[in-house]
Amino acid sequence: MRSLNRLKWLQAFEATARHGSFTGAAQEMGVTPAAVGQLVRSLEDWVGHPLLHRTRSGKERLTLVDEARDALQDITQGLDKLETGLNKLRGRRARSVVVITASQVLVMNWLMERLNRFSETHEHIDLRLNVTEKLMDVSHGEADIGVRCGLGDWQGVNKTWLMDEEAILVCSPRLVPPEKVACRDWLATQKLIHDDTPHPGADFPSWDDVLKAVNAPAAQESGLHINSTSAVILSALSGRGVAIVRHALVKQLIETGQLVQLHPAHRWPLKWSYYVVTPQHAVMRGEVKIFHDWLVQDVLSGG
Repeated sequence: MRSLNRLKWLQAFEATARHGSFTGAAQEMGVTPAAVGQLVRSLEDWVGHPLLHRTRSGKERLTLVDEARDALQDITQGLDKLETGLNKLRGRRARSVVVITASQVLVMNWLMERLNRFSETHEHIDLRLNVTEKLMDVSHGEADIGVRCGLGDWQGVNKTWLMDEEAILVCSPRLVPPEKVACRDWLATQKLIHDDTPHPGADFPSWDDVLKAVNAPAAQESGLHINSTSAVILSALSGRGVAIVRHALVKQLIETGQLVQLHPAHRWPLKWSYYVVTPQHAVMRGEVKIFHDWLVQDVLSGG
């Protein structure tokens, strides 16, 4: 005979393992940290030994014992299967929800159009967007799926390569005469917009690298430093100067004529690529797999 109490114990244990604290699990479950702690202790009493190492470093920190770590994936998959079964009980008319996470600049300049296209052909799936840079939202199961740009050396997630990335030069068409698009001397007279957003490991080119590559003289104008890639793109759109940007983020703006690519024969390949990421220790629900496969195919087909 199955005990529903054990399901509550397992839910509390699995949430605590993901968050590393009773507090995080309590916020997810809508109960108090003390209630989560009691549920986990009940599970520990039932199995006959502790499942968590409890240490203190400012806040109470919880880590799994070896037996608990070995069992966690099975427990997580079991809870996911229960959730899938409950959704089936609701029937086909019930709407499914997929929580997607991506950075602000990626949402604004690359992902949103794709989300709209997906929704047009998959009306039974609701997409919910969590705009954040934090990978832990995926690795800890707080989002079903994410799109990330980087080296791809992340822990706690499964990843599917989407495309590589490169840096290019852009500016507003109001700023550059057509005959100056590849003019080295003209480039050196422009205000150079510097993206001060960290790009760890990407080999993102500096303006010194770019000017040297196109054989342009040293810049004559003072530069504009911005610590937000979104703001860099907006500054280029408004005609504030010339920017070095990631190609995928401005591809549509170039195609619609809102930005012009300068020195198009020169590109700077980055070590970063785009990936779809999903939680490593969770079964991919049907609606999540539908979105995952659609997005991969959309990108690979040049959409």
